[in-house]
Amino acid sequence: MLRAIRRGDRGPAVSEIKSILAGLQLLPAAGDDEFDHATEQAVRAFQQSRGLTVDGMVGNETWRALDAARWRLGARTLYHAVSEPLVGEDVRALQERLLEMGYDVGRADGIYGPRTARMVATFQREVGLSPDGSCGPQTLHALRRLGRKVVGGRPQWLREAEFFRQSGPALVGKRIVIDPGHGATDPGVVVQDGALRWTEADLAFDLAARLEGRLGAAGMRVHLTRGPRPVTPLPDLDRAQLANELGADLLISLHIDGHRNPAADGVATFHYGTGNGVTSTVGERLAGLVQREIVARTGMRNCRTHAKTWELLRLTRMPAVRVDVGYLTSPVDRARLVDPLFRERVAEAVVAAVQRMYYPVDQDVATGSIDVRTLRAALSATT
Repeated sequence: MLRAIRRGDRGPAVSEIKSILAGLQLLPAAGDDEFDHATEQAVRAFQQSRGLTVDGMVGNETWRALDAARWRLGARTLYHAVSEPLVGEDVRALQERLLEMGYDVGRADGIYGPRTARMVATFQREVGLSPDGSCGPQTLHALRRLGRKVVGGRPQWLREAEFFRQSGPALVGKRIVIDPGHGATDPGVVVQDGALRWTEADLAFDLAARLEGRLGAAGMRVHLTRGPRPVTPLPDLDRAQLANELGADLLISLHIDGHRNPAADGVATFHYGTGNGVTSTVGERLAGLVQREIVARTGMRNCRTHAKTWELLRLTRMPAVRVDVGYLTSPVDRARLVDPLFRERVAEAVVAAVQRMYYPVDQDVATGSIDVRTLRAALSATT
């Protein structure tokens, strides 16, 4: 799907969308092939429930979520396909079940990859089934028959929290991926004012470059997902895969918002989480730290933190956040964003948040109190 399907469209794709929504009981019946008001409202309800951007249109990410949502655990045999892994709500439910039983499948991303297959085979071996790594009726029956082994919180998030606790407070040697949003033929939000033209892609890259310098000076290994003038756009799927391949400890994605109402302004930060309360506790903490530091150091309107299932947040294996640093369409925010000194303050705020992320919770410091210049000085003193 290349173009977002929206209200007023007709055709087989709309029929398929309405059929899935009807199966999810968000529409009374599939009916005709018109994307009408009821369909738009059903899409919005689905997006809201899944932590997606609520715009009432079916773009690539919403379509993939709809396609995955049609599957319920037990409706098909699950197995690892190398070329095109099985994706679906049934896979995510299986992963959640395995995590609750103490099998480390990583994040429940809804993709039946090799790690999930290995954990299924391990479970099968332990209960006396043939360890083929596929989940059919016998394996599913055994999973439903046995109770939880892990208590005290969702196991994957407990592992993430323990990893950060053991890694220590120093930033030296830790690996972070900075993701400047958009790029190439995708400029993001664009504002033209006479001869002046500003794009989200350019401002996001400037912020990323400043952050790269600050974090690098503090001893972190910093990687950017793109350069200032990439040739082709990089989808979020590829950005997540790059961060995973690099073995990053953290990912921070930088964006700038836009809205048809010029009065919309402020900063918001997003972390992985679903509509039913499942959330990355470590990612949520990082989002909160980033949000509070930026608000305290810049005076921007606090649009708070939010849980989303965007692919960049869901498919990364490390805690990841996306920061929407103001609205380029707001005269108030735009005047700030085009000021290099303001962008420097934003970079300092993110650095302070990353440093606080590695402090034990009981040793955290007040928001706005870290002088990021001391991080560089501390590094110089050790080299």
